[in-house]
This record gives sequence, C-alpha cells and structure tokens, in this order.
Amino acid sequence: MALLWVFGVFLMFLFRASALTAPTILADPDEVSNLTSATLTCNLTDPPSAIKGHYWTKNGKEIVTTRVESQATHTEYNLPKIDHNNGGKYACVFISTEEFSKTIEVKTPPHVSAYKHSEHGNEKDVGKLTCVSHSYPLPNDWTWYLISNGEKTPIVNGTEKFEIESTPEKTILQVFNLDMEKDMGDYMCFGQNEFGMASDKIHLRVRSRFAALWPFLGIVVEVIILIAIIFIYEKRRKPDEITDDDDSGSAPLKSNSSTNHKEKNVRQRNSN
Repeated sequence: MALLWVFGVFLMFLFRASALTAPTILADPDEVSNLTSATLTCNLTDPPSAIKGHYWTKNGKEIVTTRVESQATHTEYNLPKIDHNNGGKYACVFISTEEFSKTIEVKTPPHVSAYKHSEHGNEKDVGKLTCVSHSYPLPNDWTWYLISNGEKTPIVNGTEKFEIESTPEKTILQVFNLDMEKDMGDYMCFGQNEFGMASDKIHLRVRSRFAALWPFLGIVVEVIILIAIIFIYEKRRKPDEITDDDDSGSAPLKSNSSTNHKEKNVRQRNSN
C-alpha cells in the first residue's frame, strides 16, 4: 500500500509540473462564422523556453508566407475577405523546444457548383449529373429538383428512374432509361449546412440513339458524292480524248500518202 501511495504522489507531482509548464495560447476569436472579414489573433503565455518563431497553417498545410523568425509571443493573420475559398481550419503555431498550436475555425455558408452546367446523353442510356462543394463546413444534406414549367419537383432517391449518391464533397444524380420527352430539361442541386443553403443548375439534353451515327453517315454520303463526281467527270472526258487521238493519228497517214504520190510522178518523168 505504501508503494502505491508513493507512486500516486509521484504521478500527481508530474501532472502538476506539466500543467504548470504547459503554455497557453489564447485565440481571438475562437471561431469565425458569417463574417465578411476577420483578423485571427493568437497570444502565447508561459512558454517553456524562448520562442524561435511562428507561422500559420490552413487545413493542416503551412501558409508559407506567414513563417517568421521571432521571439514574439503574439501573431496575427488577416482575412480581408471571407468566402468559400478561404473557409477552413486555421492554426497558429509557435516554435520553441517543440511546437505549440491553437486552431481557429473559419466557417462560411455552403457553396455549390455544378461540375458541368450542360450534360447530354442518348436515349435509353443513363445520364449522370454532378454537383460539388468546397466550402467549410461541407454540406450535411443534398437534395435534387427537376424544373418543369417553372416549378420545382423534388426527386425521390432510390426509384426505378432516379438514384442519388452523396458525400459531403459532392452529389451525383443518375437518371436511368433516358427519354427525350420526359427527362430533357433543367435540374437543380441544393447543398445545406448549419449556415445556410446554396444551389446550382444543370441542363440535361437527351439525343436520339442514332445521333451518334450521324457523323459516320455524313462521311459516307460525302464519299459517295465524291465518287459520283469523279465517275461523271471521267465519263465525259473519255470521248473527247478518243476524238483527239483519231485526229492526231490520221494526219501522219495523209502526209505519207502525198509524199509517196510525188515520188511516183518523179520516177515516171525520169523514165521518159
């Protein structure tokens, strides 16, 4: 029992000693939400040894421009504009015999963007529409709507026609057995977090199953027309060439006959 008591006292001593030497970082503000700008501030108290420097991180990655060699126990990071691009987990880090940090969350309303604002698919195939978010915190709920005649109709997940697959970062709507008359149109994705809701629109075009053949058929038609033009041209050109050949061939024959006749007359005169 005595040994256990001594061991317990020793542990308590170590705990108090560590509590006394552990530095405290006061952040102001502790959390940023629904603000258009902010200055993040950290103050370090009771450092175990001299401070060698400090820097800031965002989502675990160092913001390189913030690293400073200094013995100061105070640091600031300015956010002149807060939107979905710079929301996240920021941390001030002080460098001493070891590193000490404090996290400040910068939260923003959700931001939703269509991966493509125009998608297309062929009849009877499956259409895929995708929306993504890069805000912090990410949406905790996704919903889809079909816009018809200016009215939004909610899309029910898990039917023969629709299936929705969602993660905090993105949502995918699959439309099965595409129909040109029923499925073509505008779709809207909505993402929601604790600070609000955002949406974006995607236009879905549905083509005939034979649409993919049109380029090939166009090439075939062009080849047929080209062959027909060449055939007609050759057919018209050949008679002219034959006439030219006959004319050029007959001329030498006439010339030879005239020459032979003259030579015969000369011989007859000489003999006389």
